[in-house]
Amino acid sequence: MEDSVSRKSRLMNLEADDLEINNLPNRLTIFRVLLIPFVVGALFLAGSPIEVFQEQTNLLGWFAGWIFTVAAITDFFDGYIARKKNIVTVFGSFLDPIADKFLVVSSLIMLLYLGRVHAIIVIVLVLREMYMTSLRLLANNEGINVPVNDMGKWKTATQMVAIPMLMIHETWNYIPFSLIGTILIYVACALSIISALSYSLNVIVKLKDLRKIRKQKRKERKLNKENE
Repeated sequence: MEDSVSRKSRLMNLEADDLEINNLPNRLTIFRVLLIPFVVGALFLAGSPIEVFQEQTNLLGWFAGWIFTVAAITDFFDGYIARKKNIVTVFGSFLDPIADKFLVVSSLIMLLYLGRVHAIIVIVLVLREMYMTSLRLLANNEGINVPVNDMGKWKTATQMVAIPMLMIHETWNYIPFSLIGTILIYVACALSIISALSYSLNVIVKLKDLRKIRKQKRKERKLNKENE
């Protein structure tokens, strides 16, 4: 009886932990979401025809770039803390990837609005995010785990450096942020395509293996029934 009660208590505690919202990783994720309007607002004002804001275009670009950088840093730390302290919640699992996509996609759209990135680049990067999200949902639904490859990690890192540089969009201390950002965003675009293809192939291979296993199990069950 005691074992049954203690087991039930552990399950209840586990479920409570899963539904927990008020922890450090989740607070960092929420903070990252709250920073997005500041990035969008600064870039919108930077492209405004109003003279007052036109005179402050560089300052607004720096502001947006730094806010984006802070948001990107919180993305690293909330994941690091969650892994180190083994904090996994339903809320965090849902909001963390959504927050990343909101930040990146909204920033890319605003850079397109300012004419600092080509429309094709934005289309490729945004569609890739939508495609990868759908593919991961398919993999999870089938019960297979396909880890992110190194190419995908490099794509994310390159993209996260390119975007704030394109927001700043000027030469500072002989550093051509605009040129470097443009080069890096094209590199990120190429890496995004390659990593998506690699991930897709891995998913296809694992799905085929899973089908073979399921087919074999069906055959075994059929033979067992016939033997009975």
